[in-house]
Amino acid sequence: MSEPAKKEEKDIIQSAYVEPEEIVLDPEKLDASLVERMPTPTGWKILVLPYRGKGKSKGGIIMTKETVDRESLATVVAYVVKMGPLCYSEQGKYGEPWCKEGQWVLIGRYAGARFKLEDGAEVRIINDDEIIATILNPDDIVSL
Repeated sequence: MSEPAKKEEKDIIQSAYVEPEEIVLDPEKLDASLVERMPTPTGWKILVLPYRGKGKSKGGIIMTKETVDRESLATVVAYVVKMGPLCYSEQGKYGEPWCKEGQWVLIGRYAGARFKLEDGAEVRIINDDEIIATILNPDDIVSL
């Protein structure tokens, strides 16, 4: 590679970096709701929020945070928050969509990629074909 080409390449690489004082917080993002700031799934992926339960047993005993977190990890119930643009687009495979945003669904116990949000809540991104069923009330399903 010639000297001028090397210098041009170096200049391009250097221009990709910014000084820390140049990084500015976008105030418009601060007013965005938590749902708007959640990851937006791509392709045929679905963003779900695992059901955490009520945090209290039927007998009225309040569960510890660790117990609630463990139950959330192993839950099969989730709330559909966002859907990728290609979800259920293969008409020959799916017919009509198996679920839609705002529905409670059943998923595989450890399905999807897990992420923690700023408030400590966990979300999962799953494939559209990992939806097992839709349900009306998440409390109707009992964990094993």
